[in-house]
Amino acid sequence: MYFRCKNCGGNVVYSPERHGMYCPYCESEGSDERAEGQTEALTLCPNCGGEVEVQEHTSATQCPYCDSFLIFNERVEGKFAPRMLIPFQMGKENCKKSLREKFRKCRFSPTDFLSEARLNSMQGYYVPYWFYDYKTVCRYQGEGTKIRVWRSGDKEYTETSVYAIERSMDMDFERIPVDASEQMPDDVMDLLAPFQYGQMVDFSPRFMSGFYGEKYNMPAGEVENRAMALMKEDASKLLRESYAGYNTVHTVREDIYVKDSRASYGLLPVWKYIYRYKEQDYPFYVNGQTGKIVGTAPFSRAKFLAYTGTLWVCLTAALALLQILLGLL
Repeated sequence: MYFRCKNCGGNVVYSPERHGMYCPYCESEGSDERAEGQTEALTLCPNCGGEVEVQEHTSATQCPYCDSFLIFNERVEGKFAPRMLIPFQMGKENCKKSLREKFRKCRFSPTDFLSEARLNSMQGYYVPYWFYDYKTVCRYQGEGTKIRVWRSGDKEYTETSVYAIERSMDMDFERIPVDASEQMPDDVMDLLAPFQYGQMVDFSPRFMSGFYGEKYNMPAGEVENRAMALMKEDASKLLRESYAGYNTVHTVREDIYVKDSRASYGLLPVWKYIYRYKEQDYPFYVNGQTGKIVGTAPFSRAKFLAYTGTLWVCLTAALALLQILLGLL
């Protein structure tokens, strides 16, 4: 699948800034039409006819010959059809600006770390996620104490009151996200959260034109343990908040029962920039909706030594000048 401009024949892509389809060749908006042309083994680019190799989980990529963005029907339809997605809200240029702003004070990072040539290699990905909804009943039993201390004359008195704590609460959880990509690190994807789910829309392949994508690598049941852990953590926190105010609390029993659950498949936007320095990769990830950045700037030892050497020379020269001036007095 490929989106072609009805006016000039160029590849129409989704523009985060314009919030719609845009042809970068003739600058027309909403001029897209869907073109087909692929086989099971590899994709034949509908624009140039070049053969594009496809990895196991790739759902969208770019033709290396004509740079057209291709979406693979069998990996966005049928059982792999996402139900929803958050479209990219931040384009590449704004992403570059955010990275430069965040790391501009990294004095000892390599000179070309944030160069235009390097940052142009940044790619936008639609990362597959499972979203879990739970209807639960949460019950808690415990023992709490409240301590009162007062003085009468020269004596101090302490009164300890013991209370039985019982709670039973219905809790509903919606869209607990768990990434379903083997290529994206789970800890990084967790750090990129939260996303603003109010901007979630029904899936359309048009949103993927201009970006890379994956279908889910793991079925919903395989990664649900992560969602369950997040749900139980939040449920326990809400239970604790309901019995706040005691000096001490001893938990006797805490049970979280799942009455009903549902998993939905969707896509979330992430920019990925990999900077390679001295045979080591430094990956940076940017939330394509909120602009949140995860990554650590590389350290250039040569730049550090050059800076400290220059500083030493300047300091030595200043001291020598000071000695000459003192000698003239």
